[in-house]
Amino acid sequence: MRKRRNRRLGQTGKRAVSLCVLTAVLAVCIKVAAVSAPYIEAFTQKAAVLSAVLGMPDGGLSLIRQRFDDEIDTGEEESDPYVAPPVTTAPPSQSEPSSESESQSESAPIEVEEVPEEHRGPIVERTYTAQAGGLYIPLQSGFVKNSTKLSNADVQAQLKKAWDLDLSTPKEPTVLIYHTHATEAYEPITRGYYDDRYNSRSTEQDKNMIRVGDEIVKQLEAAGIGVLHDTTMHDYPSYNGAYDRSAETIQSYLDKYPSIRITIDVHRDAIEQSDGTRIAPVAEIDGKKAAQIMIISGCDDGTMDMPNWSDNLRFAAAFQSEMEGSYPGLTRPIFFCYRRYNMHMTPGSLLLEFGAHGNSLEEAVYSGELCGKALAQLILEQSS
Repeated sequence: MRKRRNRRLGQTGKRAVSLCVLTAVLAVCIKVAAVSAPYIEAFTQKAAVLSAVLGMPDGGLSLIRQRFDDEIDTGEEESDPYVAPPVTTAPPSQSEPSSESESQSESAPIEVEEVPEEHRGPIVERTYTAQAGGLYIPLQSGFVKNSTKLSNADVQAQLKKAWDLDLSTPKEPTVLIYHTHATEAYEPITRGYYDDRYNSRSTEQDKNMIRVGDEIVKQLEAAGIGVLHDTTMHDYPSYNGAYDRSAETIQSYLDKYPSIRITIDVHRDAIEQSDGTRIAPVAEIDGKKAAQIMIISGCDDGTMDMPNWSDNLRFAAAFQSEMEGSYPGLTRPIFFCYRRYNMHMTPGSLLLEFGAHGNSLEEAVYSGELCGKALAQLILEQSS
């Protein structure tokens, strides 16, 4: 009797132990499932996408490829994701900054993290001017680099014609500053090398081309000239199609403000040698380094529907002469070439490259100041 009772107690104990073990295993399984859920879901989604793609017609597959190409921003000039430089300053507000916040950001030093030796790429400073050969046409101040099939004599004949953009009412909205590639950016400081982990792109408006545009606008406003600044990032989040989007923006301003005579697309260049050395175009103006500015003026080869190209060229030459005459060395020769870049929209449409990705932000902003002063002087001279 006692043995039978002991046997029943032993079986009950075993069941209790088994139940405890089962409970513990179940708890572990639940925890593992919770941790693994995102990975399982991601794997399931990828498997579903792969299955869908394999079952697609050829057209569908090409659309998928086009979508992914667009997302990695394969553009006309360069292709790279948007990676912020390693800085410790706080990002700016998305709203328009007040004048007080602007002055504070200008005076506050930029703190930059130390770049490891293995990630340092060399930067070489260079001042560009006319070179030997028959491509360069002298202006009153500065040069035009003729990269078209037109002879220099034909180009000079165009330049001898008077240019008139009807700048008689400069207090009305006269100038539109905009940015097709707003996220183009610079080295945070001048230090003789670049961080190869940073691709010279930023969506922060105080670090990219919008900051340079702000400086141009400030100088025009100080001179009493009506100016509008569009800060749309036409190249973000997608790089492809940026020029089409900026053309729509320009047209919306022209429709609303018919007094606009000048539209300037503010960019920066990217000059890099085959060994990875980046070139920083610089000039010393009043004891301070400025990023050299290159004007791009397009020529129509008969296929670009740009009837105003000669007007743009004459405006470019006058603008070049004003900048170079006031600040010798500030400009690179005008790049006169078969490019459209929305220069078909007005007789005063130009694209300006402020330095390159080897320049510092400070150098580019200083160039924006000088450019704005020269443009204001040119407009006031023509309006009087």
